[in-house]
Amino acid sequence: MEGYSGAVLAGGHSSRFGQDKARYIYRGKPLLGWVLDSLSGAAERFVVISRPYPEFDVPGYFDIRPGADSLSGLHTALLKIRTDWTALAACDLPFLTTEYWAFMYALHEHAPVIMAQGPGGHPEPLAALYHHSVLAGVERQLDEGNYLMRQVMSDTGGYIIPWPVLQERFGPDLFTNANHLEDLP
Repeated sequence: MEGYSGAVLAGGHSSRFGQDKARYIYRGKPLLGWVLDSLSGAAERFVVISRPYPEFDVPGYFDIRPGADSLSGLHTALLKIRTDWTALAACDLPFLTTEYWAFMYALHEHAPVIMAQGPGGHPEPLAALYHHSVLAGVERQLDEGNYLMRQVMSDTGGYIIPWPVLQERFGPDLFTNANHLEDLP
């Protein structure tokens, strides 16, 4: 299968948000719906879950090796994909777009991890592309108890797109995420 797979992480407890983020209606649509729509260009889409979300009509997979937060989700996604690439997104990023993922995928030949730099200068591991070849490194991290998502890029090599490039192309709200209800504009 050509292209990339789209995997959305919706496995958290939404404790800071105060309710299930994935189902929270934002501008007429659940947050998870916004992110799934952004991945409409993917060859396949699914959600890595802690609870079922049948209303979204995409497959949902529980973490294969739970307990490592987002790294568990990446691990599950890498084991479930039918393509060589995973576009991994958090369920609380409503401003991601199909154009963003197409832009990211156009750079896929540069490195096994294609990651954006956020407005604060830090990498955005939950809006990134991961090649299937990073699976062994992810499993090693899980075995060692090192759950840092940024470590995947450090260990395998990665290509970072600078924030000014992304901001000019996709706007300043691109990585607005909903850790708290008041985070949403």
